[in-house]
Amino acid sequence: MKGLWKRAEESRLAMLTMLVILVLWEGGVRWFAVREFLLPAPSKIFAEFMAQPGFLLMQTLDTLQTTMAGFVLAVVLGVGAAIGIVYSRFLDRTLYSLMVALNAVPKVALAPLFVIWLGTGSAPKIAIAMLIAIFPILIDTVLGLKSIDPEMLNMARANQASRSKVLWKIRFPNALPSIFAGMKVGISFALVGTIVGEFVAGGSGLGYVILVAQGSFDTPTVFVALALLCILGVILFKGLEIVEEHLLPWHASQRGKPIAESPSAAQQEKQMPLLAEAKR
Repeated sequence: MKGLWKRAEESRLAMLTMLVILVLWEGGVRWFAVREFLLPAPSKIFAEFMAQPGFLLMQTLDTLQTTMAGFVLAVVLGVGAAIGIVYSRFLDRTLYSLMVALNAVPKVALAPLFVIWLGTGSAPKIAIAMLIAIFPILIDTVLGLKSIDPEMLNMARANQASRSKVLWKIRFPNALPSIFAGMKVGISFALVGTIVGEFVAGGSGLGYVILVAQGSFDTPTVFVALALLCILGVILFKGLEIVEEHLLPWHASQRGKPIAESPSAAQQEKQMPLLAEAKR
């Protein structure tokens, strides 16, 4: 019980900070008599949400589904492409450079093309979310798969481990921290991509709610949608952190203490079971 209370300390501090901000916001709007269409008070925003909770939650669910679809697609394609880049010199020189060039193109400029190609349903929104989220996942996965101690790879080859076993039992486990780092950035980008798609394709989702409310100067509804987006982003990010914590309890970032002074010894201790698995 004491450990649970200590682990929730960060959440309590964040909630207290948010409460102070909301109180100052409410007091500032009332004190300076700010007009509602410029900056509504938090109480007005909450009242606006309570006026139509069912509709707003349905739009949030629609945005969540599109975000998760784009994110999962980005993970599958990004990790797959990263494996190909690490093991193929041709893909390293072509696909990697292509992805870097594609990432330099503003995704908002590509959104109308996806609408033309895929229509106005959920497909273009998923495609845009995937396109924005895939780059950090790809880059971090490539980095993780390449950041293996050469001596460890030499030991695996000396034990006649196949390339597939080296990949799945040595490279991939060691790359998981980098993969999760890319995924945590990618999940936020996927949410941004979904909103961009909803702005362009329209029809449903919190981005569509913002677009419609903005057209009628309904600022409280815009802030409600923004608040729901913030909550959704935090939930998705924290969800990934929980999964990472359970899958990577051995990693220094999850132990909550600094890396040992002798990293080589700690690394060898972690790598020995991986080498044994690869040998089998």
